[in-house]
Amino acid sequence: MNRPRKKDKHLPPCVYAKHGAYWHVKRGKWVKLGMTLKGALEAYAALHDSPRGGMSELIDHALEQLAPTLKPSTLKQYKGAAKKLKKAFAEFAPDQVQPKHIAAFKVGFARIPNMTNRCISLLRQVFSYALEQQLVTTNPATGIKRHKENKRRRLIQLPEYAAIYAEAGPRLQVVMDLLIRTGERVRDVLKIRRADLLPEGIRFEQMKTGARRIVPWTPELHAVVERAKTLDGKLTSLTLLRNRRGKAPDYRTVRDQWHKACEAAGVTDANLHDLRAVAATWAKKQGLNPTLLLGHSSPAQTERYLRDREELIAEGPSFGHLIDIAKKSS
Repeated sequence: MNRPRKKDKHLPPCVYAKHGAYWHVKRGKWVKLGMTLKGALEAYAALHDSPRGGMSELIDHALEQLAPTLKPSTLKQYKGAAKKLKKAFAEFAPDQVQPKHIAAFKVGFARIPNMTNRCISLLRQVFSYALEQQLVTTNPATGIKRHKENKRRRLIQLPEYAAIYAEAGPRLQVVMDLLIRTGERVRDVLKIRRADLLPEGIRFEQMKTGARRIVPWTPELHAVVERAKTLDGKLTSLTLLRNRRGKAPDYRTVRDQWHKACEAAGVTDANLHDLRAVAATWAKKQGLNPTLLLGHSSPAQTERYLRDREELIAEGPSFGHLIDIAKKSS
C-alpha cells in the first residue's frame, strides 16, 4: 500500500512536480506531462482515459469463449500464445491494433515460427470475437500470412535408438518400447490405465483428438506391458506407469530423462515425439497401415510422420539414332 503524500496533495496519484515540470512516475519510469499544472492534468487525463491494456482483457474474454470449442492440445497452445500476445500488446486498446503492428510482431518472433503462427491464429479469432462485440470495426489480423513451418525430417535410426535405450532407466525403456510399438503420442502412452488392457489389446483415447481405438496385442507389445507391471514390485495403481505419488508420470519429467539419455548416448537432434515417426515409418516398411496405426483420419495427415521416404527413380527419354541424324544434317 502506497504511503500518503506529505506534499503536493493536490496532484493525482503518481504525479510529481520536479525541476519546474510535472511528471508521471510508475514502476520507476518518469514521463513528462507538461510545464504547467493545467497542461499536466490534461496529459494525465488523456493518459488514463486511453483504454491502454484493453487487449489483455479482450484476449482473456475471447479465449474464455473459445475454450469449449477447442481441443485440449489446441487450448494449451493458445494459452501459451495468449501470454505472448498480452505482453506484446499490453499498451494497446483493441481499436488501436493495426495490421502493421501484427506484421511487426510476426517479424519480431520469426525465430519461433510455429509459436508465432499460433499467435496469429489466436489473434484472428480474438478480433472476430471483438467484431461480434462491436469493439472494433475491422479484423487487423486478416490478411497476415503465417510463417512457413518447416516439416521435421529427422528419423531416429535403430542403432541410435539402441544407444539411447542403453542409457535410459527401466521406466523410460518401457515408455520407448510402448511408443514405437503403438505409434501413440507420449502423453497417451503415459496415461494408459490398467483398465485399458483389454483381452484384444490396449485401448487408447487420444487426448488431442478424442478418437478411440485399440492396438492389438503382439508378443512384443505384451512383453513390454508385463515388464511395465513389474517396475514397482507389487505396488499397483490405476495407471500402468506410475510416479512416486502413484499417478501417471509427468510428461516433462520423462522428456528430461529422454534428453539426458540422448546426451549420454551422444545422439543429437532427437525428440521423444520422434518415436511416433519411427513407428509410422517402420509400419509402412512392413506393409502395415501407418494411418490406422497413428489414428489419423486421412493418409495426408500421416505423410509428415513418414520420414524415410523412398527416392523415386525417373528414367529419361531415349532418342536413339535421332540425335546422330540431327548432327549429320546440321
